[in-house]
Amino acid sequence: MSKLIIAALAAGVLWSAAPGDRPDNPPATYISAADILATIANAPEGRVSDQQIRHIDAGGHNAGVGVVQRPPTTSLGAIQHHQQTEVYYVVSGRGTLVTGGELSNARELDPEGQTVRTLTGPSAVGGIVGGESQEIGPGDMLIIPAGSPHGFSEITETITYIVVRVDPEQLVELK
Repeated sequence: MSKLIIAALAAGVLWSAAPGDRPDNPPATYISAADILATIANAPEGRVSDQQIRHIDAGGHNAGVGVVQRPPTTSLGAIQHHQQTEVYYVVSGRGTLVTGGELSNARELDPEGQTVRTLTGPSAVGGIVGGESQEIGPGDMLIIPAGSPHGFSEITETITYIVVRVDPEQLVELK
């Protein structure tokens, strides 16, 4: 994993607010390689693990960094974050990610539930009708805009990725 890529990605997203929206001399938020690796090591095997490492007020919006790990699968489940953009950096593993199209059989997540409060903000889950498939693997990055349904149609080997979440409405709890 390239520390330089991760640092540049996090720095750009965490301080992308207009200069007038930021406090004077805002502190940087440091996330060490050890923090990231410990989060990956603590992921439970055989099931999806989405763990937020940090989520901060970045001056007019919130931004978070977490780690997601998903086991092999061939079933497509999708999620759509109504207000939050996500950026993925694939650390290891391979899969086919479907993005765009329309969310089918949509079911809103509980607004008071842990996932909405601490990770995704208001979101719905379901399937995807249409969309584009993209095979992804180590070193790949993706930007998934708010409102874009996304999900894996296949994961051939456990995939681990760093996710940067931009929360413009500041709805997710800070960590």
